[in-house]
Order: sequence, then structure tokens, then C-alpha cells
Amino acid sequence: MIVNVPFVSGVLGGALIGAGLFVIVRETLPAAPALAPALRRLHQAGPAAPTRTNLDWLGGLSRWLRPPTRDLALLGRTPEQYALSIVTAAGAGLLAPVLLLVIFQILGIGVPFFVPVIGSLGLAVVAAVIAHRDVLSKADRARREFSRAVCTYLDLVALQLTAAHGPVQALENAAAVCDGWVFERIRTALRLAQLQMHSPWDELRGLSEEIGVPELGDVGAIMQSSGTEGAQVHETLRTRADSLRDQIRTDNLSRAEAVTGRLDVPGAMLVFVLMGFVLYPFLTRV
Repeated sequence: MIVNVPFVSGVLGGALIGAGLFVIVRETLPAAPALAPALRRLHQAGPAAPTRTNLDWLGGLSRWLRPPTRDLALLGRTPEQYALSIVTAAGAGLLAPVLLLVIFQILGIGVPFFVPVIGSLGLAVVAAVIAHRDVLSKADRARREFSRAVCTYLDLVALQLTAAHGPVQALENAAAVCDGWVFERIRTALRLAQLQMHSPWDELRGLSEEIGVPELGDVGAIMQSSGTEGAQVHETLRTRADSLRDQIRTDNLSRAEAVTGRLDVPGAMLVFVLMGFVLYPFLTRV
């Protein structure tokens, strides 16, 4: 049986292009807001009714991929959105060699059929890994930004306590001073604590565990002693802010040294290239 390679590659290319266009059109349609996580947090006593969105079909895939939940919570993404990014990247990697094969067939250049198959699978895996690493790198940058913002928040809370405000009011007033996504997350946690009749320091500790920022949990732990025991903790807050700044400075220096060490490799290679240019005339005369 003779296989018509141009026909098969054309069919595969058309199918993959159609699937890609379907995903793009589906995701550009307005989606229902993801209210289920907020409802579950507001009504923890009973199970909240699931809200179906246009990403529900990725639920099983997201559970199979085992997404980094803390990183996704920090970035404000759902596991379904993470799975969609992985599938989209893998689909793009899978589609590229097939389109290249179609172009070669149109130009009359013969290419063995197994070459685009192997290339598609390899590029799909590489693209999925790159998409996963992109999520981790963005979460790492966001976590460092959150830690720096917590330093400011510690100082602001200490100032509010010095101004004779109560611990709960100090936390709320300090969070309302600054803008930015970090302080918005803190304000949201404090509002949830007020609506659920929880203590704000417990909510801050819960948020720190959810997103993997232990520095925010330290604020809750320090303020708990002020709210339950009546302790004066403004000096403790300032001391924790100073130690956190020292820790951030040390981490920045370590990353800078690592980047500098990686720059030594191309510098050494450049030296060898220059030595080759210098020694080549003498070697040719020998």
C-alpha cells in the first residue's frame, strides 16, 4: 500500500491548524468569573456549589499534571489556566514541524515522514517544559517582590501601633496606605477575615502558607501577641523588617555573584579565540 505523504501531511497540518484556531476562538470568548474559590473561602462551613467555566474540561488534565499550587496561587492563576498554557505551548511545538513539512512539500523538497514526527514530539516536550519553567520563574520574581513589600508593611504597621492604634486597625490602615498587587492581596485577606469574623493575623498566616511567603506569616505571628496578650510589638516589627532587609540584600548579592560566575565562561572562551588568532600565523609557518 502506497502512502501519499503530501496528502497525509496536508491533512495533519490542516487538522492541527483547525484545532489551534478553535482553542484561540474559545479562549477569546468572555468567560464567567471564577467565583468558586471566593465562595469557598467565604463559606468554609459547607461545600460551595461548583461554578462551571470554559476551563472545566481541563480539570482532569490539571490534576494529572500536578501543577505548582503555591506558585499559581501567588500569580493569581488557576490549575486549569496552567494546564491550558502547557497544552498551548505543546500544541505550538507540535504544529511547527508539520507546517514546515507542508512548506517543503509545496516547494517539492522531499523529507522523510519520520523526521517531522520526531521533531514534533520533541518540540512539544521542550515547549511544555519551557512553559512550566516560565511559571516557576515568574512566581520566583513575584515572591521576591512580595517579600520586599512585606518589609514596607512591617514598618507601616509599627508606625500605626506607635500612633496608638489597635492591632486590627493598624493592620488595616497600613495595608490601605500603599498601592500595588501585594497590598491588594493583603487588603483582600483582611476583608475576608472581617467578613468571616476571623482574626486578621490568622488570615495573614493562611495567606502566607497558600502562596509560600513565610515573611507575611511572621507579621501575623507578631501581631497575634499584640492582639491576644496586649504586648507592645512595634519594636519587634521594626527589628523583623531590618532582618528581612538584610536577608533580601544577601540573596541579591548571591544572585549577582551567580550571574557574574556564568559570565566568566564566555569571557574565557573569548580569550581562547583571541589566542587562536594570535598563534595561527606562527603555527602556519612551522
